[in-house]
Amino acid sequence: MGRAARWRRSNATAVGHRCFRQGRRARAETASEFLTFRLGPENYGIEILKVQEIRGYESPTAIANAPAFIKGVINLRGVIVPILDLRIKFQLQQASYDEFTVVIILNVAGRVVGVVVDAVSDVLTLAADAIRATPEFASATFDTKYITGLGTVDDQMIILLDIEKLMTGADMALVDGAIN
Repeated sequence: MGRAARWRRSNATAVGHRCFRQGRRARAETASEFLTFRLGPENYGIEILKVQEIRGYESPTAIANAPAFIKGVINLRGVIVPILDLRIKFQLQQASYDEFTVVIILNVAGRVVGVVVDAVSDVLTLAADAIRATPEFASATFDTKYITGLGTVDDQMIILLDIEKLMTGADMALVDGAIN
């Protein structure tokens, strides 16, 4: 094979690899992965990139005068991690803790936080066209600022949470105040 043929072949391979990488990147931009979990009868999802680990529920050490949704803290390999119960935070029915109850350890805005959920379901990849905008509600008592959208998989609706907004809001100042 001559020098010119080798150059054309190596260039074609490089272009092919570049097109493959760009195609893969375009697909990644149009789809997102979510860890799905249950709170009561509803399914929720959070970006998988925010999840550090999933642990079985263990009673945290309670913090005096903390809001009800702050269950307490745990020591996770030398890091004190506040544990928040999303069922209480979202004012759902009373939580019961059983063998399916888990704590999702999140790394959000440079801090480690745990959230208690009823059960973890799956990791789903949702295409952009499978995610609908959050509907507008006329009621001022219902706050949708922590919801990024509604995903649909088969006949199942998944409420997608903006965990970054949830964990960096005014409530996290309450967590800091309760722990410090």
